[in-house]
Order: sequence, then C-alpha cells, then structure tokens
Amino acid sequence: MRNLRFALVGLPAIIAIAPAFAQAQAPTPANVLSAMERVADWQLDHPAFHEPTHWAQAVGDAGLMALANLSARPRYRDAMVEMGVKNGWKLGPRTYHADDQAVGQTYAELYLQLRQPEMLASLRAQFDDILAHPHEGTLLFTEPGNQDRWSWCDALFMGPPAWMRLYAATGDGRYLEHAVAQWWKTSDYLYDKAEHLYYRDSNYFKQREANGAKVFWARGNGWVMAGLARTLQYLPANHPSRARFEQQFREIAARVVSLQARDGLWRASLLDPASYPMQETSGTGLFAYALAWGVNQGLLDRASFEPAVLRAWQALNTKVQPDGKLTHVQPIGRAPGAFAEDASEAYGIGAFLMAGNEIYRMALLQRAPAQAVSAANPGDFYRADESIEVKAPAASVAVIEAATSRILPSQRLGGTLLFQANFAPGEKRRFLLVPTSAMPPLPRPDVKAHARFVPERLDDFAWESDRIAHRTYGPAILKEPKEHVSSGIDVWVKSVRYPVQDKWYKQGKYHLDHGEGVDNYHVGTARGCGGLSVVDGGRAWDSNVYASHRIIADGPLRAVFELRYDAWSANGRRIAETRRISIDAGSNFSRVVSTFESDRPGAIEAGPGISLRKGEGQLIRNEAEGWISYWEPEAPPHGHTACALIVPGQQVRSLELDGNALLLGRATPAKPFVYYLGAGWSKSGDFPTPASWEATVRNVAARLSTPLEVTGPQ
Repeated sequence: MRNLRFALVGLPAIIAIAPAFAQAQAPTPANVLSAMERVADWQLDHPAFHEPTHWAQAVGDAGLMALANLSARPRYRDAMVEMGVKNGWKLGPRTYHADDQAVGQTYAELYLQLRQPEMLASLRAQFDDILAHPHEGTLLFTEPGNQDRWSWCDALFMGPPAWMRLYAATGDGRYLEHAVAQWWKTSDYLYDKAEHLYYRDSNYFKQREANGAKVFWARGNGWVMAGLARTLQYLPANHPSRARFEQQFREIAARVVSLQARDGLWRASLLDPASYPMQETSGTGLFAYALAWGVNQGLLDRASFEPAVLRAWQALNTKVQPDGKLTHVQPIGRAPGAFAEDASEAYGIGAFLMAGNEIYRMALLQRAPAQAVSAANPGDFYRADESIEVKAPAASVAVIEAATSRILPSQRLGGTLLFQANFAPGEKRRFLLVPTSAMPPLPRPDVKAHARFVPERLDDFAWESDRIAHRTYGPAILKEPKEHVSSGIDVWVKSVRYPVQDKWYKQGKYHLDHGEGVDNYHVGTARGCGGLSVVDGGRAWDSNVYASHRIIADGPLRAVFELRYDAWSANGRRIAETRRISIDAGSNFSRVVSTFESDRPGAIEAGPGISLRKGEGQLIRNEAEGWISYWEPEAPPHGHTACALIVPGQQVRSLELDGNALLLGRATPAKPFVYYLGAGWSKSGDFPTPASWEATVRNVAARLSTPLEVTGPQ
C-alpha cells in the first residue's frame, strides 16, 4: 500500500491528517481480519440485552455476516444460523416497522449461502402481506404512532436493504420496486438538497443547534449512507433509478468527508461538533463502511476519499480495548447527545465489522491486483445459481463479487474456474479474481454437489446437489436374485440443502422420510427419470446396468463422473456408451453427455425417458423448446415427484413407449449427445404445484438456449 503521508498530500485542509495518524500502520488483510475477529468475539461473549429481532441486534448481525464472509472460523456464521433458528426465522412483531425488518437482511444473506427455504418463509410472507395491504399517508413522524412508513432516516438502513436482499434471493421484482419507490418518498421528505444531508425525522425540520446550524445527526446520516450502499449492492446496473441513487450517494459522501474531524472520527452533530465533542464510533463506522464501499466500487474518487476512510479506520481501532470491546458508541437515541466513553452497543460493533469488510478489500486489492470478469444475462428472465466458467489463472484465486465484496465459493476443474451468481433480466455483473496467497485463510465452502461409488450397496453410483439426489445400479446387483433391474435413473427427493446420501446409505433407512427426504421412487425395468434408450425398428433398446465408473470431480460446486456401459444390441446393431454426468450446486438438473460407439456407421435415434405412472399425472411435451415434463400422481404421504428432460440444440420428437415418455434426438457415434435430466419434489418447498415445476423447466431450457455472455480470462 502507498505510504499514508504520500496518499494524503494535496487534500483540503479540512481533512488534513493529524500527526498521530501520519505514521499509522497501513491496514493489511491480516490485521484488518484480526481486528474484526477480536471485536466480534467480544460481542459474542458479551451478548446485548435486546430482543433477538431488535434492530440494534440486527445491525450487529449484519456485521457478523460481513465477518463470516472473510474468516475461516465457522463461529460467526454458526452464530447467525443459531440466531435464526431461535427466532424461528421470524421478523419483529410490528409488520410495517422498518426496525423490525432489519433482521431479514441476515436471513436473506444466509439463504443466499445455504438456500434453506425456511430462512425466507416468514420474511417473504410478511413482505407479501405489506405489498397486498400497503400503508400510505403522511410521513410526519409522531411517537409512538405513524412509523408504518419510512418516516425517519434510520429506516433507510433497516428496511430497504432487507427488501433488496429478498429480491436478490428470489428474483421477484416486486420487492425491488417497493424498496426503490419508498426510498424516494422518504428522500423527498427528509433530504435537505442544499446541505446534502438527511434530517432524522420531521421533528428536526425547524430545530437548530447551539451555533444556529441545522440539526443533522451523524449516526442518522450514517444509517442513510450505509443504507444507500447496501441498497445499491443489489440494485441492477440497468435499473432506471440507478443513476439517481448513485448521485445521492456521491452528494452525501462529499458533504460527509468535509465534516470529518482531524482525529478521523465524526462527532454526533455534523454541523455543530463543538457542542458534542465526544468521540463517537457508531456513526464513524457507518461512514467508513459506506465511503470504503464507494471507493471500492469506483463511485468515489480514490485519491479524494480513500485517505478519509483510512483515517477513520485507524481512529476506530484506537477505540478497541485490549479485550476487543469497542467503546465510544453513542447509546440508542435519535439525535446528538452526550454519553459515557466506555459505552458499547451491538450496532456499533456491526458498523465496525461492515467497515472492516470493505477496508479488507481495499487493502487486498492494493497488494494483489485482481483480474476482472464480467458476465451478462442476455435473456429477459431471472437466473438463480447460474454457473460461470472462466479460464483458471495459474495461481489459486478467490472470487470476489464486485458489488457486494462477498467472497464466492469457487471450484477449479482442470483449467477451468467455476463459481456462481444470480442475475436479473438483462443484468451485467462484475467479479474479481484475487490470488489467495495475499489473503488469510478463507472460509471453507459448503459442499453442495457430491458423487460417490457405493460398493456397500451393490455398486450403486449416487450423485446429488443441494436440491436433488439420484442413483443408478451397478454390476454387483446382477449377482443378486433380483428382477426388474435396469439402467434407469432413480430419484431421491430432498427437503434439505446439504448432502444426505452418505448418511442415508450408512443408516440404510432411505425409504422412510426422517425429515430430510425419501427414496420412494420406483424404477424397475423402466427409464426412471432420465435413463437413456436407443429406438430402432419401433421399439426401445436399453443398456444393462453400468459396467465401470470414474469420478472426475467431487464438489463443492460441481460433481462430475463417467459411467461406462458395455455393448448391447439395438435391433441387431451393437452399441456401447460412455456417459459423463455432472450436477451443479443450486440445480435440480444433471447434465449428461453420452458418447456412443457402434459397429455400424450412421446416426442413432436416442434419448432419455421418464417412467409413467398409473393415476392422475400431468405430462407436458414441448418439442419446440426441446423438453418434456411429468408431474407424477400423488403418492401419500410423500406428495408428488416431478421429472423433466431437455435435449437442447436440436430438433426432437417425443413418444410414449413401453410405459415411458421418451424425448428423442439424433446421436452420431463418437460425437457427444447432450441432454439434461431433472427432478423435484412437492414437499421440498420449491415446487408446491405443477405450474411451479413447469416454470423451472422453462427457465432452465431458456438458460440453455441463451447462455451467459462472459468476458474475462478465457
């Protein structure tokens, strides 16, 4: 990093560095992380006496999530999951009150990592209720009434980022548009366009400080700046309101930096610091977070703003006691005021940790320049958990999501680097590849894709993502006196987002649902969900069980393996097959690449099939888009299983044959024949209705036909 004294030369006197900071140690990723862990450990060991959904605690939780992004210690995320479980993943008791929505930020961020449906259930239900029954009316702030609107500036940190994170987690644009519309109603009411600062609420429009200045509370404006940053993180770059948000962010940033004290901190009253001379860390932490985020995004000029950020960070660290307690936090209030120097609060720790996350990135990128990757969604549809593949750099790298500074799980597969992100329609997103050699140890990624050979269960081969599981039979089963065995694909449905197959095989009880899912799918001699057939002479010719296997990759984001099928007769034609199957985190679909060998030249008509059941199922054929879907009849008490097949990029035909619905295309020996098989469960929380499953099938087919446009290392 540049010498701090050199970095500050030429800045206005009002933000000139004090001698005590001129020789301050420049932050490094390691010392920033160490400071964050020390402060967080103190907070976890000295929990605040607030209700677990209280806004003060929720801001502390937001900071702990920022630390969990960086630290290899699982303690911090584990604490947040434990908090959510204890809360039943519910928000505070007041439906419309922004303070009681703040904890939803952490629920949504945990969901973005772990994808457990219960993490969003109450958040989504409550926000849907607000959308269905909106509260309008005056923004006049009264106590204790009329806080159903965002009528005070703190609300812009508590509410909008929760709505934006729910949007990011679901792709439902209603949440985004609500946050945007309500932000600007509050802004039009509370934002002083001359001062470029926010009044705390309507009670302060006419109040004045001792020096005659308007009353602008530091922490209140810190809430706004941090709320702006956390809203912009998930506001698509192509959204019509983006430029307006960025303009307000720049205006407030410039004003705030001009009011920073020489010691690097901000005083409680922005325009009358002499009346409240106490050093204060919660407002400073929020400003440091927002300003550092703006510099890292390129929204703020680095030369003008980075010195103020570094001064604030150094000053904040002087208020951390040896045991990790952050002091000089103004207690809960709504205006500038006096307080004890040793005061601490969870929201002050949260602000410190959020600031540390951005300072960490700032320090990292000055030591280890990043390679940039961009990916654009050319479609008019939402893409969840979209896999992005780029050429893997020679050295080990971490992937940073540029807008959020979140370190994304990644996986190296040979010369390819794989990671995942969500994309709004038409959205373009940036990612940074940074050498891990410049970073402290990172969190271990969650395993969300797994493949295994199961010799203890007659050579089954099993694979799963965090959404669905499958297996197929191996050679040992042929030694058993079993009938109705085939090369079809079995389905194990899941209601949890972690791997289950190792556990289920060990317990041997996977035909009963013990709260994680069940294997109640029947394959028999049929195709199951995606077993392949060759059609010749008006009938289907199926291989036997696989003969050999090879595991190529085993998570955490993608599992890849090959199955070899010995030659079989298809109406007198000898055919053998090598099948490479892969499954990605977040996906209900497996990609299958079949390569055939044949004793005759010429194309083969081949394709996967779905076992049809007796009863009221729903089979949909869409040959134009290359897919078929089947919603099975209900199998009480286990609900409905769904299966779908996609053959992309070629003309297909579908037919029913021998109790199977087949989706057939043309395969040429020695060349890859690609198809996708997918399954879902009505009790998983994802597919309560046939329409919801069909929507997913259509989305996957659209994603295959309109791939991401990726630029970067190739």
